[in-house]
Amino acid sequence: MGATATDGQQSAAHAEHRITTLGSGVRIVTEHVPSVRSVALGFWVASGSASEDERDAGVSHLLEHMLFRGTERFGSEEIDQIFDAMGAEINAGTDKEATSLYTRVLDGHLERAFEVMSDMVWHPRFGELEAEREVVLEEIAMYEDDPQDRVFDLLGRAVFGSHPLGRPVIGTREVIAAATREQLAAFHGRRYRPERVVVAAAGSMRHEQIVGLVAALEERMGEREPAPEHPSAAELAAASTPAFAPRVEFLQKDTEQYHVCLGGPGLAREDERRFALRVLEGILGGTSSSRLFQEVRERRGLAYSIFCYSNLYAHTGEVGLYVGTRSENLAEALSVVAAELRRCVRDPASEDELVRSRENLKGRVVLGLESTGARMSRLGTGLLNEMPILTVSEIIERIDAVGLHDLRELAAELFEPERLSVAGIGPERERFLDALEPLGIGAHEQTAPAAAGP
Repeated sequence: MGATATDGQQSAAHAEHRITTLGSGVRIVTEHVPSVRSVALGFWVASGSASEDERDAGVSHLLEHMLFRGTERFGSEEIDQIFDAMGAEINAGTDKEATSLYTRVLDGHLERAFEVMSDMVWHPRFGELEAEREVVLEEIAMYEDDPQDRVFDLLGRAVFGSHPLGRPVIGTREVIAAATREQLAAFHGRRYRPERVVVAAAGSMRHEQIVGLVAALEERMGEREPAPEHPSAAELAAASTPAFAPRVEFLQKDTEQYHVCLGGPGLAREDERRFALRVLEGILGGTSSSRLFQEVRERRGLAYSIFCYSNLYAHTGEVGLYVGTRSENLAEALSVVAAELRRCVRDPASEDELVRSRENLKGRVVLGLESTGARMSRLGTGLLNEMPILTVSEIIERIDAVGLHDLRELAAELFEPERLSVAGIGPERERFLDALEPLGIGAHEQTAPAAAGP
């Protein structure tokens, strides 16, 4: 296993960050921030729910939990004690396409943090499985009790159908209850491979310091089995094109509000129109001055929470909007939403709205990157996803380039109400379906009613 970067694999193309790829395939990306004494450190792994088989649905998420249950060198409680003693928190997350383990520590604790985290990533011992299984089952129960959270996964199923992107990241009770240590170890061996891992850091450190830590670790680990020559069936399924069609999903549940999501196919993450999409979202429903927020909440008082959002994946994406409203307001709220969607397609922005949304987006990007954690996350996700890591100036330039014609084309492609799927959670299915009439969604293929929630 090579422990140094080969010629041409180390890059300092941007002053803001540096990248090194080791002979094993591990990629390292860092950004030095001279004005701080902290370092944000993260390990990013190409292992998410979208590339799981049905029998493994939720194993990426369970494995993320198991990283904290001890390693070959550190016990579970010992890991907690080490980070508490550093005044730091260590956390992790799993999404559709990746798992991450991350922390932020004082620069003097960087090497100790790396030592523990790298052991968690590459040498988990899968101890205390029964206890952690119960934790995840409780998390699933909590998720199922929260309609405002669950409705987004219900929309995912409506938008993506049977494609793996339509499955919830959290997994199913059946898979989690049946998972074994052997299954987790085999899954870890396939997914947590050097070529699928990015180590990212931002803050008070040197690039060569992080490279040296990773290289020394690889020397101790020695050679690994070669990577499979062909992608697995699950990975091929994740790369396939979903069978998009407008669908309706409804979960009957005794709730005070109807929780409703509308959405449809969006943009892949490499699509250059992603900057225009973010600007359009700001105008439609992404800010407190947006059309949906003003019309639904401020002028009519029909909802407390209403917003739009997007998810960008490797080969496709999703756009959506959420509104939560009481039974007596459901029909009116969705009628206003329908009118605003049609207005968006017909007239996506005035010049004032365009300028305000561009400036809002630039402000949120720049202010967000004042955090070393946000900088590290941007680096890790960008490199893992093989996306160009743009400088702040390049991002602002692309946002400023968004024009009215860009918004008009996107709105017509993505937000025509009749093309959208819809998901809802609430007490009465028929009331929900009747309220969809202004959206022109009543004639859509309607899936079988979901089982009533607990």
